[in-house]
Amino acid sequence: MAVHRPIKVVAVTGGKGGVGKTNLSVNLSIALAELRRRVVLMDADLGLANVDVLLGLQSRYTLADVINGSKSIKDVLVRGPAGMHIVPASSGVQQMANLTNQEHAALIYAFGEIANQLDVLMIDTAAGISDTVVSFVSAAQEVIVVVCDEPSSITDAYALIKLLNVEHGVFRFRVVANMTRSTQEGINLFNKLNSACDRFLDASLQYLGHVPFDENMRKAVQKRQSLMEFSPRSKSANAIRVLAQKIDQWPVQNSAKGHLEFFFERLISPAQVSGLHS
Repeated sequence: MAVHRPIKVVAVTGGKGGVGKTNLSVNLSIALAELRRRVVLMDADLGLANVDVLLGLQSRYTLADVINGSKSIKDVLVRGPAGMHIVPASSGVQQMANLTNQEHAALIYAFGEIANQLDVLMIDTAAGISDTVVSFVSAAQEVIVVVCDEPSSITDAYALIKLLNVEHGVFRFRVVANMTRSTQEGINLFNKLNSACDRFLDASLQYLGHVPFDENMRKAVQKRQSLMEFSPRSKSANAIRVLAQKIDQWPVQNSAKGHLEFFFERLISPAQVSGLHS
């Protein structure tokens, strides 16, 4: 496969459900597209695909059609708000680790076809710490961990970070506090998580920022729209734009690990992941 220019691969994860991870993935992708970045959001919640549903979009084909070779990635891509694109997930593909060599090759080849038309690949992972979630997150260049003000959110985020750090050599994590009631609440949430990681893990946590609680988010979901479309001037939308600007400023890795092929090779060979985020 031809070598392509570097692409930013960002996984959004959370350890537990209910922290607003998919909403954040969707709206961050749109905010990055508003910055004129070419963005593809991959719905990696293979058991409960919901990105297209959240946006009220119809997807005829899914990631499963790419993996089995019946459709190209261009056939599967669904255009979303602001010109971003979505790769819909399929509940028929449960474990990336169980793909055959032929299916692995099909996945890498398929994404190679669009690599030169892409600036950012966002990965919306499933809740929990399944093998599939760990594979996607440990293969990505950047990891965003979403937390909210619930004790189980911090506990589950810590469990995920510990697993990725100790067993998969992931060292750097960016943290977003979601649905906060104040700026200070977001900082406090980060400090709780960071102090636990500082004590027990060899991991670097960086606070990306917070997204305030906003009734507009719930209303947007009910309307099957993104927040950026439903209420573009809301406080949450403005906060998400600030996060997107920070993400946009992250350097792209110019080594082999900055290329999309490398991401998919790591994804399908999780045992080889080591020191990727150091």
